[in-house]
Amino acid sequence: MAHALPVSPLARSMPDLPPVAGVRFGATAAGIRYKGRTDLVMAEFAPGTTVAGVYTRSKCPGAPVDWCRAAMADGRARALVVNAGNANVFTGRAGFEATQANAADAARLVNCAASEVFLASTGVIGEILPYQKISAALPGLYATLSDDGWADAARGIMTTDTFPKAATRTARIGETTVRIQGIVKGSGMVAPDMATLLSFIATDAKLPASVIQSLLADGVNRSFNCITVDSDTSTSDMILLFATGQAGNAEIGDAQSTDLADFRDALDSLLLELALLVIRDGEGVTKMMHITVTGAVSDESAHRVAMAVANSPLVKTAVAGEDANWGRVVMAVGKCGEPANRDTLSVGIGGAWIAQNGTVVPDYDETPVVAHMRGQEIEITIDLGLGNGTAQAWGCDLTHGYIDINGSYRS
Repeated sequence: MAHALPVSPLARSMPDLPPVAGVRFGATAAGIRYKGRTDLVMAEFAPGTTVAGVYTRSKCPGAPVDWCRAAMADGRARALVVNAGNANVFTGRAGFEATQANAADAARLVNCAASEVFLASTGVIGEILPYQKISAALPGLYATLSDDGWADAARGIMTTDTFPKAATRTARIGETTVRIQGIVKGSGMVAPDMATLLSFIATDAKLPASVIQSLLADGVNRSFNCITVDSDTSTSDMILLFATGQAGNAEIGDAQSTDLADFRDALDSLLLELALLVIRDGEGVTKMMHITVTGAVSDESAHRVAMAVANSPLVKTAVAGEDANWGRVVMAVGKCGEPANRDTLSVGIGGAWIAQNGTVVPDYDETPVVAHMRGQEIEITIDLGLGNGTAQAWGCDLTHGYIDINGSYRS
């Protein structure tokens, strides 16, 4: 279970998480699966809060994903309820009934429509969610919601995570300073689209749902859709962005407005930080990989090449073993089905070119590359030499720890 795993060697400590106007969070132990830890999180949002979401592309999504997709229709949110330990996936009518019941429970407490309640679940697939435990715990949890409950919420949504994850930013919209703050969980089954994760972000900015939806979707493509732990896509992924409007900035109706430039940059930066925290907690992780691809026929092609390298078990095990085996990078580029030419391909590790234009660099000295491989953050650079397409991807090594965690996940 999550609390028994050693903390990732790549862990980052949580930043200070100040209040975000219009958001109150809390967490409690409902005993859904885990014993002796929080596993149920609730948030309440000020009236008028707008919401945007990006969800898994899995064809077997969890009941909460279906619920949230439907609830987004009017772009309004007043509450969020998240449980850890049970994903409420592949549970048929029982899963649907659980979402109905818990949305109604939260709606009564907050005095809003059930469609303004957003739900998320993470954990084991295929087990009926004991939603009555959530129903019983919600009134007491609601009574404890507070402006400074962010850190508790970050811990309450963890499953095989070994450390809680959060990030915070400020930005300016016109003359108004706004805050953006988010939490995320995820450490395995992390692949697009998005990653195996739940992330909840709130801002006090005043922005319509259509605007934050556009900003979120664009930002996710450059962050959460560029990370992978194991190439597997979760049934339960979602990222929700809530805008409470409490900052009172000037009205903005267009996501492309120049007045949003600073906010957009801050949101993109926050999303990438959250995504990389997930990679830092990859199951069994000892090293992070950053893959940069240039010279592809298009950005989309470059992205597919970068993800193929990041997902390759042979590349990942070479990194785990600190083996500067660049031939495995060549293999991964060649297998992925994207345009590539052996005679224009160049590969570098740690800032040193090893092979250029299809052959090993004359007088190649492996010493600095070997030293780089001993570090915790591995840089792999690939130039396809075909065009102007570029992309980045982030992944991690594959160790026996990954097997240990996933071989006994349900026990």
